[in-house]
Amino acid sequence: MADENESKGEKKYKYSIIIPTYNERLNIAIIVYLIFKHLRDVDFEIIVVDDGSPDGTQEIVKQLQQLYGEDRILLRARAKKLGLGTAYIHGLKHATGDFVVIMDADLSHHPKYLPSFIKKQLETNASIVTGTRYVKGGGVHGWNLMRKLTSRGANVLAQTLLWPGVSDLTGSFRLYKKSALEDVISSCVSKGYVFQMEMIVRATRKGYHIEEVPITFVDRVFGTSKLGGSEIVEYLKGLVYLLLTT
Repeated sequence: MADENESKGEKKYKYSIIIPTYNERLNIAIIVYLIFKHLRDVDFEIIVVDDGSPDGTQEIVKQLQQLYGEDRILLRARAKKLGLGTAYIHGLKHATGDFVVIMDADLSHHPKYLPSFIKKQLETNASIVTGTRYVKGGGVHGWNLMRKLTSRGANVLAQTLLWPGVSDLTGSFRLYKKSALEDVISSCVSKGYVFQMEMIVRATRKGYHIEEVPITFVDRVFGTSKLGGSEIVEYLKGLVYLLLTT
């Protein structure tokens, strides 16, 4: 497919996939395998930004480098947990692709959706393609009722106050034109889970073309969730901040 595109004069784009990790030893090899499985005809690199995981995540990534090549799997480690937003900034510094994908390492974002993201971008020339749980064809699997209501409520609250133009503000499975990501990320101040919401709101205010692809979010199978009460408090603070500054 790639050769056919080149013979027709179409540019073959490269995609940089940034995956922040912390204690994802049981998941990282699976998600890397699935990315290679679903992007067979795509030029891509995977940039793993690990925040000093004590569980041996970096050792697994180094084994994956031996298997797939250090040019396809890049380990860009940091000494300690420094926040999700700064992890993307760190990964972006090492990205050589025309487009950048951000996704979680815990298998909640299935790589099978990546071809749909790429296809949607090529069809629409969107600057950002974001996965959404809240349109037809999207959904959530593995959450209890309380977590579903909390997530839905957080999105409804943000929709009401911020009018962002997308259905899923707190999702973190997105494809960006590299230039758009560099521009938007430079104006963001959040570091934690609010970062995703701030990114999409800032992008909307800047007038970027955003498209959505329905996805099913699957709760992690291995490891423990890093979302707790402190993150919910930070979300509410971030919502107020964006309401006042955008």
